[in-house]
Amino acid sequence: MATIASDAGVGIGTVYRHYPARPALLAALALRSYRIVLGHARAAADSKQPAPAALVLFFDQTIAARDDLILPLHGGPISTDETAVATRTEISDLLEEVLARGRLDGTIRRDVSAIDIIITGAMLAQPLPHVANWDQLARRQARIYVSGLAPTAGTPLPGRRPTRAQIEAGFARAASAKNPPT
Repeated sequence: MATIASDAGVGIGTVYRHYPARPALLAALALRSYRIVLGHARAAADSKQPAPAALVLFFDQTIAARDDLILPLHGGPISTDETAVATRTEISDLLEEVLARGRLDGTIRRDVSAIDIIITGAMLAQPLPHVANWDQLARRQARIYVSGLAPTAGTPLPGRRPTRAQIEAGFARAASAKNPPT
């Protein structure tokens, strides 16, 4: 906590006044990250662009904000509190709106889920070690990914569509393993 206070340019007492323990601070940072990603999902959903372009917008904004994101899919803290779950749900619902728009106009394949988009965004926002120019490379990978979302006859994706419920269940299992009942 002392290092965090020093890096933030505040006294340790100020940090402890707002966050009595490290988990509370990490939970607040994760919620802040969800809200950043929620803004990106909202911008994509509100965009008047075709779904593929709206998804590129989502990925570009998420890649640009990568240094501000502390998320469970990056190894960050897992929060199962009501606000965090509601925010993750809203992100998923907004991205599902974008996908539905693309399915309707024939630009997005039907077997892609919002969770596919969220997982890809998380991977693109996490730089690979020892790779120069990550932002440019990540944006390139995002374009390749979005191009692959176009419907193609006879080439189903492997496995089942991932769901938000699966991700939330995984978060709940990890959180309970970290904090077993006493």
